[in-house]
Amino acid sequence: MTKLKSKVALITGGTSGIGKATAVKMIAEGATVIITGRYQKTVDETVSELGVNCRGIVSDASKMEDLLSIGNKVKELTDVVDILFTNAGYGKFAPIEMADEKHFDELFNLLVKGTFFTVQQIIPLMKDGSSIILCTSVVTEMGIANFSVYSGAKSAVQSFVKTFASELLVKKIRVNSVSPGYISTNGFQKTGLSQEQIDGAIASITPTLPLKRFGNPEEVANTVCFLASDDSSYTNASEFVVDGGLAVIKN
Repeated sequence: MTKLKSKVALITGGTSGIGKATAVKMIAEGATVIITGRYQKTVDETVSELGVNCRGIVSDASKMEDLLSIGNKVKELTDVVDILFTNAGYGKFAPIEMADEKHFDELFNLLVKGTFFTVQQIIPLMKDGSSIILCTSVVTEMGIANFSVYSGAKSAVQSFVKTFASELLVKKIRVNSVSPGYISTNGFQKTGLSQEQIDGAIASITPTLPLKRFGNPEEVANTVCFLASDDSSYTNASEFVVDGGLAVIKN
């Protein structure tokens, strides 16, 4: 398992869920991984858990100050980044009538600004043959009540896949995305719902899924690692959906 041998990867939001699972997988494939997280404690704990081939940076993908400094922070650890996975993010949901400016700005700052400016700041460290993977979402393929702001933000990220890929052709950097469906992570904890509401949501959603289960973070990580490796060397400007068929199979 050395498909990423000697590669250096940067994973934003790498202290839990899909980001952490991807870091574990990339390290197993031979990469050195730099993760980011909002809090020193969780960054330190994750680096300690993942071992000597993991480094950590405290950085908040929703804050411009942190975004504009991430390149310099990464340069303190490495001269080159071969793989960038912009994974930092979460969802919050509200009916149109109830969504306020704070709700809107929180999601667009994190998901849209966070993705754009992370890529902008890391590109100078990337060489020919590098790979960028953005995290989109299956919600962009469906109209789901109360998801308008989150879906809009993820749709913006989805559009970046094509425009970034076009612009970075000259640098021979490939840009693709992974589009998860319902995945078993701690993401529900960030929605503002109580544990009882979360449990109820999971119980009601699960029977509607084609495979009758949530996906595992490791299943998304496998796709990210494929897009990061030379196995996908002729794959560019593409979105890989990991949703168990949710977007296309109607029960």
